[in-house]
Amino acid sequence: MAIATPPRARRAGFTLTEMLIVLAILVMLVALVVPRFLGAQQRADRQTAKAQIELLRGCLERYALDTKRFPTTEQGLDALLRAPSDAEEGGVTGWDGPYVNRDEIPLDPWNNEYQYVFPPERGSGDFPDIWSFGPDGEDNTEDDITSWGRAASGEGENGRGEELDIQVDVDLGGDFDF
Repeated sequence: MAIATPPRARRAGFTLTEMLIVLAILVMLVALVVPRFLGAQQRADRQTAKAQIELLRGCLERYALDTKRFPTTEQGLDALLRAPSDAEEGGVTGWDGPYVNRDEIPLDPWNNEYQYVFPPERGSGDFPDIWSFGPDGEDNTEDDITSWGRAASGEGENGRGEELDIQVDVDLGGDFDF
């Protein structure tokens, strides 16, 4: 006669060792993935600031075409939204704005105002200085994003990439009075 052994009870759930192994794997995955996402956000913020500075440069160029000069430091970037009054020093004629498609000048990605100086004090040439304090919110530090030098776009000396001097000769075949 054979003695019947009771069937083994199936265990339900996981052992503590199995749970610790799974937890360790998850921690390692998070340690690898999270820094990449944080780095991507920082790069995206810097690219956004660079793009906004370039857009402001374009708006300032249109302003200068209309008024024959750039806004003064005192008038600042607000001159792109509202015509400086004639009562202000250096009143403006020819203003045909607003030159920005918003109700206010955008803030940088770190919620600080863009800085503006004309005549330029830091950059070279006759174009106004525009910059963001960058992630640290402090002026004149290594992380500032500027409209001049390599910090603006990482290319060229003037922050606008390599500029090409192209001449185009067109014969329209007729006499035109301009």
